[in-house]
Amino acid sequence: MQTHLAPEFKDSREGRAAEAILRKCVHCGFCTATCPTYQLLGDELDGPRGRIYLIKQMLEGAEVTRSTQQHLDRCLTCRNCESTCPSGVDYGQLVEIGRQLVDERVKRPVAEQAQRWLLKEGLTSPLFGPAVKAGQALRGLLPAALQNKLPVNGNPDSGAWPTRTHARKVLMLAGCVQPTLAPNINAATARVLDAAGIQVLLAPKAGCCGAVRSHLGDPQGGLDDMRRNIDAWWPQVECGEVEAIVMNASACGLAVKEYGHALAHDPAYAERAQRISALARDLSELLPDLVAALQSQLAGAKLPRVAFHPPCTLQHGQKLRGGIESQLRALGFEVEIAGEESHLCCGSAGTYSVLQPELAYPLRDRKLGHLGKLDAEVIASANMGCIQHLQSGTETPVRHWVELLDAALQARKR
Repeated sequence: MQTHLAPEFKDSREGRAAEAILRKCVHCGFCTATCPTYQLLGDELDGPRGRIYLIKQMLEGAEVTRSTQQHLDRCLTCRNCESTCPSGVDYGQLVEIGRQLVDERVKRPVAEQAQRWLLKEGLTSPLFGPAVKAGQALRGLLPAALQNKLPVNGNPDSGAWPTRTHARKVLMLAGCVQPTLAPNINAATARVLDAAGIQVLLAPKAGCCGAVRSHLGDPQGGLDDMRRNIDAWWPQVECGEVEAIVMNASACGLAVKEYGHALAHDPAYAERAQRISALARDLSELLPDLVAALQSQLAGAKLPRVAFHPPCTLQHGQKLRGGIESQLRALGFEVEIAGEESHLCCGSAGTYSVLQPELAYPLRDRKLGHLGKLDAEVIASANMGCIQHLQSGTETPVRHWVELLDAALQARKR
C-alpha cells in the first residue's frame, strides 16, 4: 500500500510505525472474511481493511470525524485478521495507533468520557473489591451489561493456597479484577503448579498488566502500569530466582509479552522490558511439564466432557493454538472445540462487552450456539473475561481450564 503521510505525522514515532505497517497491506480482503464485526454488520468500514483505509486517510491529512472514531471503537482487537493476513500486517498495533490519534482529534460525548474513565480507573483501583460487593447488593439497579459482570452469590470459594517450597519457582500476575471476581483461578493455578513441583510467587506491588488503560484511550497510563509491574518483578528476575512470569489470563499474557515493544522507546525501561517479555509465559505453555508430572496423579480419575473456547488473545494474539486441548486430552479429559467458527471472538474483549453490548451479546450467543452442539458438561476457556461473558448467556458451567485440572486433583486426594 502506497502512503503519503501528512507533515504532522511524517516524522513522529507513531507515524513512522503506522506507515511501516500500512505498507505491508496488499488490499486482498482476506481479513474481512474472518472479522467478527464485519460478519455482524456487513460494512466494509467495520472490517480490518476498511479501518486500515480510515487510518491511512487520517495519516495523509484527511478530516477525522466522530464516524471514524466509532468504526475504530467497534473493532474488538481480536486480531483474527492477523491470523488470516498473508502479508503479516500488524493490525493490532496499527489500530491502537489509529485510536490514539483519533482520540486526540475528536472529542467524545461527556457520558462516553465518563463511562470510559470509570472503567479504566475503577477496574484498576484497590476499591474495586468493595465496589463489587456494593454492586451485588444493588444488582437490580445496575444496567444489564454490568449485572452480567458480577458474581451472583458473592465471590467463588478460592480454597487454600499451597505452602510448600520448591526449587522451581515462577512469578504469577494476579491481575486487577480476577482476584475479586474469580479468585479461585489464581488459587487453582498455585495448587496445580505446586502438585507439579513448581512454587508460585506473587509480587504485591504488581497490578493491572496495562491493557485496560491502553485500550481505553490512556496509553501513558498503560505504560505506567507496565513500568510499575517491571519494578515489582525485577528483584526476583535480576537475581535469577524465577524461571518465568506466568499469566493465567491470556489477555494479560499477551500484554506482558508485548512490554518490550511498548517500552522500546523508553531508555530507562527498554532493556528490562525486553527481559520481562522474554520470561512471560501463558500458563498453558507450562502444560507439557504439568502433564509429565500429573498423569500418574490423575490415573483413573472421572473427568468431565469439556467444550473448549480458545480466547482470541491466546490463539490470535499469542499464536498458541491446540496446546491446551491436546495436553488436557493427554491427562484424560475428553475435550472438543466448536466445529464452526472456533476462530471467532466471543464478544468479551476486555471492556468491549460493556462499551459495545449491541455487538458483544450477539457474538456471545453465536459462540454459545456452536459450543452447545458439543453437549459438554462444562465449557472451559483461558481468560477470565471470556469466561464471565459466556457464563452470562448459559446455564452450563464455564470455568478456567486450570480449575478443572485442580478439581480433578483435589478429588483424587479425598
